[in-house]
Amino acid sequence: MRPALVAGFALLFASPQFAAAEDSPEWKTCITVSNPGDQRIAACTKVIDSKAETGRRLAGALCIRGHELTEKRQLDAALADLDEAIKADATYACAWNNRGRVYNFKRDYDRAIVDYSEAIKLDPQMAMAYNNRGDAYHGKGQLDRAIVEFTEALKIDPNYARALGNRGWVHYKKRDYTRALEDYSAEIRIAPSVLAYINRGNVYRDTEDLDRAAADYGAAIKVDPKDARGWRNRGMIRLFKNDNKGGIADYNEALKYDPADVYSWNNRGQAKMRVGDKKGAIADFRKALELSPGLKPATESLKQLGVSL
Repeated sequence: MRPALVAGFALLFASPQFAAAEDSPEWKTCITVSNPGDQRIAACTKVIDSKAETGRRLAGALCIRGHELTEKRQLDAALADLDEAIKADATYACAWNNRGRVYNFKRDYDRAIVDYSEAIKLDPQMAMAYNNRGDAYHGKGQLDRAIVEFTEALKIDPNYARALGNRGWVHYKKRDYTRALEDYSAEIRIAPSVLAYINRGNVYRDTEDLDRAAADYGAAIKVDPKDARGWRNRGMIRLFKNDNKGGIADYNEALKYDPADVYSWNNRGQAKMRVGDKKGAIADFRKALELSPGLKPATESLKQLGVSL
């Protein structure tokens, strides 16, 4: 499993320039980052529609609503808000950075890079904009330039876990496993997550350090036992090590939380076939083919078991 590189988030943080004692409840809800997205959208909408704000504060409300709409993947609506935010205050780096994210999600990487570059020009210490520009270069396939951008973000903020994970992923794609391990290990020290452990586990898997790979997938399971990724990745390692019963147990858990994963059905079928559970193996291979008709490993295994298709 190779997860996609994740674009950095861009949030407007509450600060003295946006907060005052006489502010309305709607404004305070709009700018409070701990509030759920739907609450912020509703509150920011009231602020915007009131036409009481202009300049930087109006740009701030539009930028926040644009961000939250981006998170909901309502990209056209988000783009409209961020265009208006830039019209309200073209010197506001948040709006350029957030609009760049919209273009990035639309895979319009060149426009994203233009916007991120403007955000950096306005705020040279905006590590997030460097990270996001690196993501856009990654999208264009310019991996070396992406690494440069992630490195710039980390010069500004050495504890920027997302930039470490993103740079580690690009090193991994370049098969520079030593540097990938360094970045993922640093990310885990700062902000351990399911994805960070799985990514490092994948490096260990690809370098045939199976015990460490299994340990990282196990750590991912501890972080979130309901995330299927840790279970199915560890299940694969157990099959590599001929621990078929252990593999079946892990795939049982993986399928509990992600029953649509075709490879978990196929791989559990392989393990069942190895332990002599022909009926169980056939059922799993058939389920795999139901999800992915023509899947070659499942088709070949059924033929091997003497099942006509």
